[in-house]
Amino acid sequence: MSAILYIAVLVIYFAVMIYVGLRSRKSALSVQGFVLGGRTAGPWLSAFAYGTSYFSAVIFIGYAGQFGWNFGLAATWIGIGNAVIGSLLAWAVLGKRTRVMTQQLDSATMPDYFGKRFGDNKLKIFASIIVFIFLIPYTASLYKGLGSLFAMAFDIPYFVCIIVMAVVTAVYVLVGGYMATVWNDFIQGLVMLFGIVVIIIAVVANFGGLEQAIADLSQISSGGEQLGEFTSFFGPDLYGLIMVVILTSLGTWGLPQMVQKFYAIKSEGSIKKGMIISTVFALVVAGGCYFLGGFGRLAYSPEGNVMYDEIIPNMLSDALPPVLIALVLVLVVSASMSTLSSLVMSSSSTLTLDLIKGGIKKDLSHKGQMRLIRIFVAAFIIVSAVIAIIYDEFGLSFIAQMMGVSWGALAGAFLAPYLFSLYWKRTTKTACYTCFVFGVAISIASFVISLCAGNLPAAFTDSFIYKYLFSSSIYVGTWTMIVGFIIVPLVSLFTKKPDKGVLDKLFAPFCALDEAMEKASVGFLGSRSEIIVNGVDRSVSDSSENEDEAAFEHANDISEEK
Repeated sequence: MSAILYIAVLVIYFAVMIYVGLRSRKSALSVQGFVLGGRTAGPWLSAFAYGTSYFSAVIFIGYAGQFGWNFGLAATWIGIGNAVIGSLLAWAVLGKRTRVMTQQLDSATMPDYFGKRFGDNKLKIFASIIVFIFLIPYTASLYKGLGSLFAMAFDIPYFVCIIVMAVVTAVYVLVGGYMATVWNDFIQGLVMLFGIVVIIIAVVANFGGLEQAIADLSQISSGGEQLGEFTSFFGPDLYGLIMVVILTSLGTWGLPQMVQKFYAIKSEGSIKKGMIISTVFALVVAGGCYFLGGFGRLAYSPEGNVMYDEIIPNMLSDALPPVLIALVLVLVVSASMSTLSSLVMSSSSTLTLDLIKGGIKKDLSHKGQMRLIRIFVAAFIIVSAVIAIIYDEFGLSFIAQMMGVSWGALAGAFLAPYLFSLYWKRTTKTACYTCFVFGVAISIASFVISLCAGNLPAAFTDSFIYKYLFSSSIYVGTWTMIVGFIIVPLVSLFTKKPDKGVLDKLFAPFCALDEAMEKASVGFLGSRSEIIVNGVDRSVSDSSENEDEAAFEHANDISEEK
């Protein structure tokens, strides 16, 4: 009887997703419409699209189980870091600059941005190849964890679950494009918000209440004589915790599918609202997931090796009635489908617009571009599903390791060059090339080392470098990102300066805005302030929520007049 309930709920959910795709088909008739929704997404849609792309089933099932097991309740810091650094600061630092820059350059993807920002088509192609290579295993990892969850609910083969999810996602993305994904992301985000709150309440109640659960957890040791490590403020492994927080929070700043959400947002004024909405979403969803995972040791007692993907399903099967299990199924499928749609949109648009039209066939027609984007959407979904099925069927370890390397490779290659290029005129294309090569090379090296870990000499595996760098893909990805912040400014200072005239025009709106904001801060008359930009008076109401947007638009007008 329970299985019928689960199937009925999933069928209704899938039908809603397809309906949204069909309703959004008119917005997907052009390349800009299909890829960016015509840059018309409002703050709520953009914020939920950002949040649901951020948190997938990997977070809810895999990471929550793994890091909750390793760090205890201190794993909640990961969710807080995701909210503050990965959402709040990301929107504040990247949102406005990204939208204005990409509109001026008329770029629709991150590789396209790099190519036009530095006037180098080869740089665009290089970046698109990196995206193409490393987003495939990342996309395949979204299915990870679904198998154990569906096995808990009903006896359906894992590959059937993957195929159904892949087909539904393909249908609404192919038909409705970007707007279909953001509207579905909004619905999926509501499910995730409601679901995680209800699940936490039910699980904690099953443990005898919050106070009793914490007391029981405090009696578990991490292996030594000391108790209470899993309820302590920073947990048993502070270094590991910091590395996870940095990679999963700061790393999103360099991921193409995340940054692309700022390209499509409707206006600068929407960014303020989106920042708040996205932060609250991340705090509830990510904070809730990791907090829940912190109690994993109370519900899971492995006989042999710890299977992290089984921790959360075991916890839920003991605590939830069938109705809430159905909610969990929809929650996890929602998290996976939202991220999957975002990744395949980013991958297919990059491959079509940057690699093929940008390098191989520059005279590709608009109709040809639309056809190729849709073909690649389908191809990416199929390939990622096949990889996930092969991994589950044969247990090939290198696939799981490659999935772990993907995030670090993308963020390590793109984060520092992208951030510096938004704010620092002196950033050079040579610095970008250097950071791209460094990020990819280190990630591949760590992948090879992880494959050969059992055959490495003890002198190396016991060394400081291996322990704190190469022993985990998380450590590698984090340090690769950090070193990028040294490489980019250092190489830029010792390589040829970019063309000053081009950069002055590109950065003109930001220079004019800074001047406007500085002069606006001098003297307020009633509820209005006087903004002077290059000798032109412009009064803006203090009560208006679009002050910054007005200043940006005025600055753009002045830049164009010049």
